[in-house]
Amino acid sequence: MEVETSTVSASALRDTSPPRNAPSSPRNDRGGRSALKQESASRGKNSGIVKVRTEEEKQAAAKAEYEKLLTMRSAMAAIVNTKLPQVGELLLKRLVMQFRKGFKRNDKVVCLSATTFIAHLCNQQVANEIVAAKMLVLLLNKPTDDSVEIAVGLTREVGQHLEEMNSKVALAVFDQFRNILHEADIDKRVQYMIEVLFQVRKDKYKDNPAIKEELDLVEEEDQITHTVDLVGEIDVQDGLNIFKFDPEWEEHEEAYKALKAEILGEGSDDEEDDDEESDDSEDDAEKQGEKALEIKDQSNTDLVNLRRVIYLTIMSSIDPEECCHKLMKINLPAGQEPELPSMIIECCSQEKTYSKFYGLIGERFAKINRLWTEQFEQSFAKYYDTIHRYETNRLRNIARFFGHLISSDAIGWHALSVVHLNEEETTSSSRIFIKILFQDLSEAMGMDKLTARLRDDILRPYFDGLFPLDNPRNTRFSINYFTSIGMGRVTEEMREYLQNMPKPALPAPAAVDDSRSYSGSSVSIAPSKKQSWRQSFGDASGQARASGEQFEVSAETRRTKKYIICQLCPSSAPRLKHFQVSSKKSRKKRQLLGITPS
Repeated sequence: MEVETSTVSASALRDTSPPRNAPSSPRNDRGGRSALKQESASRGKNSGIVKVRTEEEKQAAAKAEYEKLLTMRSAMAAIVNTKLPQVGELLLKRLVMQFRKGFKRNDKVVCLSATTFIAHLCNQQVANEIVAAKMLVLLLNKPTDDSVEIAVGLTREVGQHLEEMNSKVALAVFDQFRNILHEADIDKRVQYMIEVLFQVRKDKYKDNPAIKEELDLVEEEDQITHTVDLVGEIDVQDGLNIFKFDPEWEEHEEAYKALKAEILGEGSDDEEDDDEESDDSEDDAEKQGEKALEIKDQSNTDLVNLRRVIYLTIMSSIDPEECCHKLMKINLPAGQEPELPSMIIECCSQEKTYSKFYGLIGERFAKINRLWTEQFEQSFAKYYDTIHRYETNRLRNIARFFGHLISSDAIGWHALSVVHLNEEETTSSSRIFIKILFQDLSEAMGMDKLTARLRDDILRPYFDGLFPLDNPRNTRFSINYFTSIGMGRVTEEMREYLQNMPKPALPAPAAVDDSRSYSGSSVSIAPSKKQSWRQSFGDASGQARASGEQFEVSAETRRTKKYIICQLCPSSAPRLKHFQVSSKKSRKKRQLLGITPS
């Protein structure tokens, strides 16, 4: 029994041994683990090679696209140069200046872009080949890896044109390349580039022609070639980069449109388009006849849905950048563009306090496209006309919103031309709106800058309604208004104008009617002359008091004036005693009344 038991146990042990294909224990599998490491390393290496290849392919594609754009732009420059040679010369000067700056700063990228563009301009004969030759001499004078690489790229682009126009210069350049290849201490990569350049020359630049057939657009007799020195002073006319007001803008714009049409040949294209339109007119008429009746939704469901989408987009955004990005993706139907500014302003007005979030959204939209600038300017005029419909809190938010747009120059200051600050054309709501608007402008810009902007000669015509000078009454109203809101500084010019304004002429005294009748010692005057006499006496006495002179009135004049006063104001009769001149009365009383005996 013991032998059998031992036999069974041995067989059981043999059966429980692991098979050949079964994985061994971690301690005994060191060789398998190393094999896995080698395999993963080889896979990583292969994936790295694939990534490098894809990056190289991307760079090659980007370079080819860049060279294609340069050739097209150089061809366009050649066309413009035939009509506007000063433009071609200025372009060449700026490119040479860019190359000089990049060369001094050791900026390889700037030098490469400038030399490539100049090479294409030389091929189009906008620039003389001497310009490219001087650049090659400068680059190869003290060869470095970067300078030789730039020179090789320039030579590949301009080499064919250089050999056709000046073979001696081309030969000297290639001799210099040969000396650098054999003698200079440069990198092997650069040496290989020089060898490739010699092979390109041997193949007669079949892959780098001077001008492609489809871009040879200018006749030889129309070509104008410019030369620029690399060492001397170059006038790049930086003043053209600054905007300047043109008083004859409309005339110059019409001349530019005519020249543009002449350069681009728009006239011939229009004739061809007219022929095509005449051919297709019949087909269009048939198609319009076959169109089914379109059903128009008069319930404005689409408009309500559009406003809902805009509202939810604004409310779900965290910051202005995100909100603008989302709003730009909304497809606005044609003619519904004003809804976007309107919804932004309405959302802003319904906040408890003004949030700069909405001002930044409006500013970004107004600066993205001129279309939105015009829409916000039209919204300003619309909301100013209807501002009396809004309560004070909403009015305040709208005013601060537009104050942000104007202070940031998102919309033009000419939008304020709709404001006429006088008693007849303003309401309490519009006055509050203007007050909050200008206070916000003052906080954002500062009083000095705001005052200078309001006194700008170009913008002054748009502020005639804000600072009226047509009527003294309106001028005083504007002065009092701005002074009351703490902005009296902007009214200094109006105050000077009001002080220096000529005073109105005094009315001429009415002629005395000779048809006066004396009854005894009493005097009577026609009722129609009462007011004119009163004004004449008042004006004359007022002038005398103002000048400090003694105002003398004759006895007859005093007598007549007192009777007029009695007739105009009967309550003064007891004090004047409605006197009559009589010889029986004492001379003293007549002297007190200023009456001399007749």
